[in-house]
Amino acid sequence: MRKHPHLVAALLSVALLLAGTMTTLRAQTAPAAAPAARDGMPAAHPWASLDPAQRDVLAPLQKQWDQLPPRRQANMLQKAQRWVTLPPGRREKIRERIARWQQMTPEQRQDARANERKFRELPPAQRQRLHNSFERYQQLPPAQRERLMQQWRELPPAQRRQWIRPQNRGGNAPGHPPPHR
Repeated sequence: MRKHPHLVAALLSVALLLAGTMTTLRAQTAPAAAPAARDGMPAAHPWASLDPAQRDVLAPLQKQWDQLPPRRQANMLQKAQRWVTLPPGRREKIRERIARWQQMTPEQRQDARANERKFRELPPAQRQRLHNSFERYQQLPPAQRERLMQQWRELPPAQRRQWIRPQNRGGNAPGHPPPHR
């Protein structure tokens, strides 16, 4: 992974972005304790019943909010209580992540969950290296990031797998994928 730190960073940026999304949005898929209604299930919370701060944070969910199961609503409201205490910039990032998650297909969400699990299973030192690579990638100009992603997309799957194996180090200049074979 050392031979192409910028390309690794590009790939990991997607994984880390999705991992952040997953952490932020886990409430949409994982059941959680919520205030019980008479039948032991959480009560529904219509969009109109939310206070302005809750609606602000949960705005990307507005269109489907009233169709969400009450348990998910309750879980999201629980998260929103914490989110409203965050600085405005952090709240905006959360809104953006929610919106991106909502636009993902079920397959993309499944892939994101799998990537998050894989990332969490890595040794702490490797997670830190990946995080550092991601930070470096984020500092690149947008055109260079897009060029690296395009180069990665053009690699055949077998070559991608070969390139990312830890034992394949050295060789090509940083930021350049291995040549097509």
